[in-house]
Formats: sequence, C-alpha cells, structure tokens
Amino acid sequence: MIKLRLAHQRFELASVFTISRGSKTHADVVEVSIERNGHLGRGECVPYPRYNETVADVMAALEKAETTISADISRQAVKTLPLPYAAKNALDCALWDLEAKETGIPAFQSAGIGKLQNLTTAYTLSLDEPAAMAKAALAAARPLLKLKLGREGDEARLTAVRQAVPNTRLIVDANEGWTAANVNDMLALCHRLGVELVEQPLPQGQDEALRNRPNGVRVCADESAHGAASLPDLIGKYDSINIKLDKTGGLTPALEFAAAATAAGLEIMVGCMVASSLAMAPAFLLAQTASVVDLDGPLLLKSDRPNGIIYDGGTMHPPTSALWG
Repeated sequence: MIKLRLAHQRFELASVFTISRGSKTHADVVEVSIERNGHLGRGECVPYPRYNETVADVMAALEKAETTISADISRQAVKTLPLPYAAKNALDCALWDLEAKETGIPAFQSAGIGKLQNLTTAYTLSLDEPAAMAKAALAAARPLLKLKLGREGDEARLTAVRQAVPNTRLIVDANEGWTAANVNDMLALCHRLGVELVEQPLPQGQDEALRNRPNGVRVCADESAHGAASLPDLIGKYDSINIKLDKTGGLTPALEFAAAATAAGLEIMVGCMVASSLAMAPAFLLAQTASVVDLDGPLLLKSDRPNGIIYDGGTMHPPTSALWG
C-alpha cells in the first residue's frame, strides 16, 4: 500500500529568466512523495503553461487518482492514468526512487545503464539586449552556452555573444519564435557563427519549412517532440529531439522514446524545465547517452534543495542516493 503526499513548492530564481514567450522570477514545482513499508520515494515536476498544465491541475489530478496510486501502482501502469504529463513524470520518478530505496539497487542499474559518468551541461543565457547577453556570456565562463532567442533583433544578439566568446561552444533556442520568412537566414547566420544546434526555430505545427532548409547547423525538435507518437512527423525536419521528462511523462517513457528516436536516426538532447536537482536527477540517467545535455535548472535558482547535484563549472556530477535513486 502506497501513501501519497503532494507539495507545491516555489523556488526563487537567481535573476529574471526571459524566453520568447515571456519572463519569470520563480519556478513552481510539484513534489510527489510516496511511502511504502517505511521507504520514501520522491519525484518533482514542473507544470508548464505552454502545454496547458498548471500546478492546481496537476495536484488535483493526482489527488483524484490517489486510490489507484495507493494500490501499489507500477511504473508501466502510470502511463495509462488520465493524468497531465507533468503529474505522470513526478509519480514515475518517485516510483523509481522508491524501488531503489526498497531494493538497494541504484536506479541507473535498474535502467540498464553502466557506471554514471560526469556530464558537460549547457548553461542558459536569458533573452536580453545584445550587450547584456554578451556580458552574461563572458561572466558565465562555461564551455557550452545556450542562448535564448526568438524575438526581433536576434541577429545582433547572436553576433554580440559570438564576438564576446569566440571560442565557446554555442547552441540556440528560439522557442518557436522565428518564422518561415526568416528561418533560413537565421540558420545560415548560426552556421557562419559556429552554432552547433538550434532548438525549435518554428512553432509546433508550422515547421514544414524545415524540410527545405539549407545544409549546415543541426536543428532540434523541442516543443514538437513529445513521445514516440510524434516521431513520424519529425523525421525529415529535424536532426535531433530534446527529451524532457515533463513532456514524456517520466523517465520510463523517456527511455523508450530515446530508444525509438535513436533507431529512427535522430540524435538525442536531454533538457529540463527550470527546477531543482530533484528533477534533474532522473534526467541525468537518460542524458548518459545524449549528444547534448541541458540540465542546468538548479544553476538558475537562488538556492537548490539539500543534497543537490554538484556542478563544477560546466561539469555536472551524478546525483547521490540522498537526493534520488
């Protein structure tokens, strides 16, 4: 018998975080705790308005499903519940953590992953004026920077950052902010400036123009990539997909999605919402075989959870069992 506990938690950000769709000053997360026979498992999710999910909706849906959850639900059964994807994510990850605590077998071993390796993660620069983004790039002093773009003036922003950090690896996230009219010019500029990857340049459902883009920079699906069912529409438009546990509904389906995407010839990027180390820990397992890792959520917070993941410059260390898994 599983005992379910839910908590809405708010983490203040270190600074205002801006993308093409707007700005935020804090991260709202839902922590799911499940207890069985004295063992406690935890998971964290970020209900995201872009996907029509709210904290209130996620908590209400989990409360409604409590009877089913309490009857020792399995991870595979979580996928069938009528829950928002963020809710499924927190519950699924809590079950992974609970199983590790009960069995003494680390989650990465149960997932069929060998020894966990340190990862190089991107560090995200909030969308801002060109001079401010260039200054932030210099101050960040990280080996891999991710630039939030997607508004008028992106050419100046990207150029200013590249001039400020000529030898730093760059990726770009337009968050659906470009158009069919400017996408090829922006991709060409990214290629000239040595950008390695561009995430979601066009809005979901309006990305057909990517089939005819010029050769050069790799393009990654984010908002367009949700699970294995979305794969057929991505092939031919994108080179890679950004897998986020809040979009797939947890680590269990994310591992399946990654395997299917790899079989289809797509590279894997593992990303995150702005959240604490509890949300990054399960994603760290998935990221072991990713070509690009963007798990910097805790670095954007004013303070993380206790026993949080250690970040050393651009290096991300494995989570400890005191945190998760």
